[in-house]
Amino acid sequence: MNPAIFDADGHIYENEAEIEGYFEGPYRGLRRSKSFSLFPSLDGWPRGFLLEGAEKVIETPAEVWLAFLDRSKIEAAVLYPSAGLALGLIPDPGWACALSRSYNNWLTDRFCRVSPRLKGVALLPIQDVQASVMELRRAVTELGMVAGLLPSVTALHKGYGQGDFCPIFEEAQRLDCPLAVHGGTSHGLGFDFVNTMAMIHALEHPIALMIQMTSIVLNGVLEDFPRLRLAFLEAGAGWIPYMMDRLDEKYRGDRRRRHLPLKKLPSEYIRSGNVYFTCELEEKILDVVVRELGEDVLMYPSDFPHEKASGEFARDIPEFLERPDLSDNVKRKILYDNAKRFYRL
Repeated sequence: MNPAIFDADGHIYENEAEIEGYFEGPYRGLRRSKSFSLFPSLDGWPRGFLLEGAEKVIETPAEVWLAFLDRSKIEAAVLYPSAGLALGLIPDPGWACALSRSYNNWLTDRFCRVSPRLKGVALLPIQDVQASVMELRRAVTELGMVAGLLPSVTALHKGYGQGDFCPIFEEAQRLDCPLAVHGGTSHGLGFDFVNTMAMIHALEHPIALMIQMTSIVLNGVLEDFPRLRLAFLEAGAGWIPYMMDRLDEKYRGDRRRRHLPLKKLPSEYIRSGNVYFTCELEEKILDVVVRELGEDVLMYPSDFPHEKASGEFARDIPEFLERPDLSDNVKRKILYDNAKRFYRL
């Protein structure tokens, strides 16, 4: 088996000196002390530092990404931010709007216009819902971006299932553009007693995605926007059957009190075919996830250039192709078909 491969979730490392050159209006030309970053810290942990001799990618201009795609025999990739995953922690809506627009213009010029194999995802200033609607529309119709990003952790003290965010979902459905809830920061998740980065990394993505999926599903977003495509990224897939059972149990217990605006079980919305997830190719219970969720909504993420040494990416693909518990049809869908359908490529 030699299937085509599409990367549903890769990352870039932001070049802040370049992004500064894209600021507009009152932010253009401002002088900035290099002691301070454009984006907030993800959570206070010293990310991005490498031990001496570690063979990891620390910069990702377009040529580095294209070389990785060639080396890994990947057709194309969808690019998410790194530092930009903390956009939701910005308290100033005006700054969030300016930074989102500058980042989106920079990503378009420096990556998407360099090669059609590099697809951009738009940062959305979720601190200002109407500005997010406008930026999503601009990113899709003018910049050609393929999705909008909803950071899984924000400083807004509310989940995306609350009615404030409905205009974003409505616009995404109108544009036929997917939205991706992406993990990345542990801020505010109650991990105060967790004392190593390994512990943080094990917990931050799934816990944040569980919170947002619960908010979105039980508040009826998927009932109100039946054509909306959503993805929950970078927590693997093993947590999904557990959450489907958990949400169904609460639905059965609470619906007589009319707390939940749903017309069917939460798991039925998750199985609708419009909710997608990235999986890790080596997950031992991936066959169970496919059985419970279906074979059309799981996608392959390289996560390049995060976490692994530079030569370790895509090594999991040959082993995945040898798995006896998944059919060739399922493998092809996970590696290629599902992501192409989700992003409408």
